[in-house]
Amino acid sequence: TTLFRSPLTHASEEVLARSSSNCKKESKLTSNVEIVMHDEVMVVKCRGRVVYRDEAAALFSEVVRLLPKSEQFVLDLSEVEMMDGAGLGELVVLLNRAKASGSAMKIASPSKLVSELLEVTNLSSVFEICPSVEDAVNSCRCEVA
Repeated sequence: TTLFRSPLTHASEEVLARSSSNCKKESKLTSNVEIVMHDEVMVVKCRGRVVYRDEAAALFSEVVRLLPKSEQFVLDLSEVEMMDGAGLGELVVLLNRAKASGSAMKIASPSKLVSELLEVTNLSSVFEICPSVEDAVNSCRCEVA
């Protein structure tokens, strides 16, 4: 089942085109992930590019593997430089997997590009987006209390 399915609007096509301009397709992973636990909240900091199917899938496979270890996690997208439709798709997959496993997912501090993509694709209404990692972690703690 798909949580969100909508044809891309003209505005979202422009943002996606801008995010992938001057960017040649590569098969190697050009982003990285750092995972830190804040009490019971897993914070996943993504850096670089979240693009192309294999690259985006590789980036999030580690998060899916760790989902059973934390009921709540925060995805810090402040240092994501590029994201395309595959990256957005992986965000939706992560949200669906989190919900299916009884976990909660929040997005923290998305970069300007990611914020624009989430807005023009209307995914900003699907995800809980917090202005900072601290706000997201505190929100998770409040939900548990």
